[in-house]
Amino acid sequence: MSTVLVLVHHDDGVIRKPSLELLTLARRLGEPAAVVHGDAGEALIDALGRYGVTTVYSITPPEPPSYQPMVEALALADLAAGIAPAAVLVSSGPGGTEVAARVAVRLDAGIITDAVDVSAGPDGPVATQSVFAGGWFTESRVRRGTPVITVRPNAVTAEPAPEPARAAVRTVTAEPVSAAVPHVVASRAKAATGRPGLTDATVVVAGGRGAGSAEGFAVIERLADALGGAVGASRAATDLTWCPHDLQIGQTGKTVAPQLYLAGGISGAIQHRAGMQGSRTIIAINKDPKAPIFQIADFGVVGDLHTVVPALIDEIRKRKG
Repeated sequence: MSTVLVLVHHDDGVIRKPSLELLTLARRLGEPAAVVHGDAGEALIDALGRYGVTTVYSITPPEPPSYQPMVEALALADLAAGIAPAAVLVSSGPGGTEVAARVAVRLDAGIITDAVDVSAGPDGPVATQSVFAGGWFTESRVRRGTPVITVRPNAVTAEPAPEPARAAVRTVTAEPVSAAVPHVVASRAKAATGRPGLTDATVVVAGGRGAGSAEGFAVIERLADALGGAVGASRAATDLTWCPHDLQIGQTGKTVAPQLYLAGGISGAIQHRAGMQGSRTIIAINKDPKAPIFQIADFGVVGDLHTVVPALIDEIRKRKG
């Protein structure tokens, strides 16, 4: 069975959801092999084994610390050159896309970005992409070299392997990074909010231009906290600096597919819908009864979010006791 190299990211041994989705797809193509940055502890090895990983390549970071995407790209490219895998799978996103692009260039291979599905074909992996804001689906395959494919988070459901494997760990010493690429001179941890990650959350509460201001957007955050969910936003809200850009959901932002998606003050432009229309249940609150968001909503409330949302928060708190 052919090996499939998967770049896996984790937080203290807890594998991130997008990486679990990649491992699920990898089993369709062959035998998953995980590539992780840093030491692979027992908890991580056990978790990877539950998703069918038989080999874990642990990258020993160089000293002094170097730009992580470059370190990962060099390691992936060197492994792929020696193993000749069926494919290299990486999560879509700013970091993942950069890694994948560097790997493809070093391997002189083709690359497919932002896939929403990957399947085995007679001539190699076939990647499905959602294009024109979800209006069309295309199927593509790489015709030259090792296929390098980035997959959109939340595009597929992560599923453990039917039979867990015991992964063998192999250490990979990262090669020195050229002075021509960025080097890390300082780093600091992002301030914790206590909320789940946007792409991992089962509940997402998103706000848009209808919030009215940065102060008004705070009601969206309070509702998310009441529901134990993540906070998201439309591009309009992030462009107006009411919230950070990393909360943007949509064609040029993040893709989410939670069990519950609640949109407050979001009109539902096609670019935004492309990033959330895979949600299980969609609830929309908007003053405009003709807002496009209502076309895909399971439940809709026509009203001012600054009236509806506080009442909803009060009711949630009452029911929680």
